[in-house]
Amino acid sequence: MTDVRDVLAPRRVLRASINLGNPVLAQGDAEQPRGVTVDLARAIADALGVPLELVCFDAARHSFEALTSGRVDVAFLAVEPARAEQVAFTPPYVVIDGVYVVPEASSITSASDVDRPGLRIGVKRGSAYDLFLTRTLEHAELVRGDEGVDVYLADGLDVGAGIRQPVQRFVAQHSGQRVVTERFMQIRQAVALPRSCPPDAVGYVADLVERRRADGSIASWLRASGQPDAEVAPPAA
Repeated sequence: MTDVRDVLAPRRVLRASINLGNPVLAQGDAEQPRGVTVDLARAIADALGVPLELVCFDAARHSFEALTSGRVDVAFLAVEPARAEQVAFTPPYVVIDGVYVVPEASSITSASDVDRPGLRIGVKRGSAYDLFLTRTLEHAELVRGDEGVDVYLADGLDVGAGIRQPVQRFVAQHSGQRVVTERFMQIRQAVALPRSCPPDAVGYVADLVERRRADGSIASWLRASGQPDAEVAPPAA
């Protein structure tokens, strides 16, 4: 039987990567981060009986790099095949919609209208939707930047891609824009662990996540962090 504390927190402290670039999952700043991922990291550390150290980043790609390089012990990332080659995932605990923003006058009315030759889409470099669109689009061109909606606006692109909640806020703050209501993907947020973790250690964290989902903790943490419309993932199959 694996000693999960030795595996998950070999330094007797759980180093957790927090992505402040996803406002659904984390808010605040590096000095005082908060949100569902912070609460979930604390729950894992408490279960292991070790202190928690939060290491904050501004983008998922940096959180991913921190995990794969051994700088942190656990991260909170969207499940994507390109990432699953290098890290192990629990079942998801939250699901988020990826949506498009377009100029009000655009002829685009559905997600399926977007993959056309000559059409340019702004995406956040290394995000889950960047990875998804990279492997699924056949005709449209991706333009990468620090934020998908920012590069969309700055470069006068045809479409911007992002997470529904911040995209909706972007549209509310910028006249002449609208959200394409239909999502183009469902982003499944999960706990990520080093690929070297034994299956029973991954299962230990997966079971903890499932218990926190089932007892309402994850929904409560989302509400407490101002994200009541974020969707808790369904039970693991």
